[in-house]
Amino acid sequence: MKIPLCLLLGGSLVVSGCVTVPDGPSRMALPGSTKTFDQFRADDASCRQYGLEQSGASAKQAGNDSMVKSAAVGTAVGAVLGAAIGGHGATAFGAGTGLLVGTAAGADAAQASSYTVQQRYDNAYLQCMYAKGHQVPVAASEANQRRVVQTYSPPQPAYYPPPPPPPGYY
Repeated sequence: MKIPLCLLLGGSLVVSGCVTVPDGPSRMALPGSTKTFDQFRADDASCRQYGLEQSGASAKQAGNDSMVKSAAVGTAVGAVLGAAIGGHGATAFGAGTGLLVGTAAGADAAQASSYTVQQRYDNAYLQCMYAKGHQVPVAASEANQRRVVQTYSPPQPAYYPPPPPPPGYY
């Protein structure tokens, strides 16, 4: 039974469509109390660029790169295994199966890769916005944690009692 190549490619595109990543920060920043909305917009644009520079790539690009690599490796491995089984038809079937399995595995790898890049982007973006004087909301569980502040106190000199009087002193 031959599976048309267009059916295999269509199936791989359906699987790869499961990975979606936002184009910007996934965390919210609010204008600082002393900032105008125009200042906020300018700082937002600047911090988006900073987040992109710090993360190294967009989350979508990282996910797509991971997906393409996994699909290519799956296709190559499938073709090699198909050729090892024997016959021209087995090679094509192996390549198609490898493409499908590689793309499915790539979807998971792409999601993990996208998540990591998005987290780096969000962290850089929020640090930038906070440094420029804007408000960065935090989860209530983080805000309510009791912070222990350790203050520095110099070490106290050790106390040594005076030596006992020599024998026969009394």
